[in-house]
Amino acid sequence: MSNISPFHIAIPVNNLAECRKFYRDVLNCEEGRSSDQWVDFNLFGHQLVIHYKAKIESKNIHHNLVDGKNVPIPHYGVVLPWETFETFSEELKRKGVSFIIEPYTRFKGQIGEQATMFFLDPAGNALEFKAFKDMGQLFAK
Repeated sequence: MSNISPFHIAIPVNNLAECRKFYRDVLNCEEGRSSDQWVDFNLFGHQLVIHYKAKIESKNIHHNLVDGKNVPIPHYGVVLPWETFETFSEELKRKGVSFIIEPYTRFKGQIGEQATMFFLDPAGNALEFKAFKDMGQLFAK
């Protein structure tokens, strides 16, 4: 898994100031370039950009059942080293993040066993962070 290129993702947010604070202060993302409409962040070495978009009222959040849990669709995040996941999840708990799915081990004892957690940013975007003790299991069938 060496030499992985950073991904770029741009997501809509309805409150740029609130989301800027969340990504900077709660997730500890280093801030890059910005304007009055968008902000670049370093999300574990990847480029995340939050773009202002007026809020559209919609309560139609889709979920798929995975390992007995309702996983929000769409979602995005990063696969972290196991130790980083553990430290990061504990830090999020200390900061009072409200989880959709609390940190736990999914597919325990099976192919693809992984630690995972889900939560929302202030704009309602779903994030998942996960980790594998054996990164060789990332795409295992």
